[in-house]
Amino acid sequence: MNSPFLSMIKEKMWLKRYAKKTIEPYTYWIKGYILFVNKQHPVNCHDKEVENYLSYLTNQLNLAPRTQAIALNALVFLYQHIIEKPLSLHLNFNKSKQSINLPTVLTKAEVKRLFEHLNPAYLLLCQLMYGSGLRQMEAVRLRIQDIDFDYFSVQVWQGKGNKNRRVTLAKELVPSLRQQIEYASLFFYADQNNSNYDGVYLPFALAKKYPNALFSLGWHYLFPSRRLSCDPENNKTRRHHICETNLRKAVKAASCKAGISKKVTCHTLRHSFATHLLQRGADIRTVQEQLGHTDIRTTQIYTHVIEHGANGVRSPLSDL
Repeated sequence: MNSPFLSMIKEKMWLKRYAKKTIEPYTYWIKGYILFVNKQHPVNCHDKEVENYLSYLTNQLNLAPRTQAIALNALVFLYQHIIEKPLSLHLNFNKSKQSINLPTVLTKAEVKRLFEHLNPAYLLLCQLMYGSGLRQMEAVRLRIQDIDFDYFSVQVWQGKGNKNRRVTLAKELVPSLRQQIEYASLFFYADQNNSNYDGVYLPFALAKKYPNALFSLGWHYLFPSRRLSCDPENNKTRRHHICETNLRKAVKAASCKAGISKKVTCHTLRHSFATHLLQRGADIRTVQEQLGHTDIRTTQIYTHVIEHGANGVRSPLSDL
């Protein structure tokens, strides 16, 4: 459905500085909602139709709670910012039941084995995710200036929830990071000689506030893409960061080669970082700060593998 209405919504979200990874699912679920109401214009629908759609997602499609929540957020955006007729705060729909998923954690031996089988092009990224507890997108979006060699730390800007934090940097990664910066610099200097190059992407109004930053080495991505691309927001030619999809595939392939039976993803390295810190005796508040969690209860889930089994409970079988 090539809809001018959906195109207008996308443009509105670009103007409000929504991330591409937010725009795509929002427009997907808004499109699904319009099809659900038999292509009626959303201005002619409201709470009742939204409730029926959200219940349909649970009852008929059996969607996960997180997916249903994304669809709800998309419709909240639609009626608040596009239709300008906000939905009720007390919508009555069948909510998908939330199940508690315990994190998959690798042992130190498994982490080492995974790294040994990783494509070298993605090894440093994975070492940062495990060594500093970075999320996948936090790692690929790192800028050269985010690495602080003096204080052995990494500055994470606009992480999940638009929060900034400073995390630890393993000293063992310093040589590899310096080499990576030299590699990224090669692309940087090549781009400076390209008349079509419009500088690196800067969020919010930083491009106007710091006009020279567009062509500053420090602002460029630490893990640059090998190809230039077109910025969908303004059609300018830029060099984006490395593709996160290829990173995910590399981790999956390495886990298979390493013979690890657990389901391993990029986030598994972050889970392992938190659990291994706690096993070494780190204070849970410290781990919370490193991970960037707002609620300490989110961090406490990692204590389930510490010491003796679930929640530190020693099995009575061990006393026989």
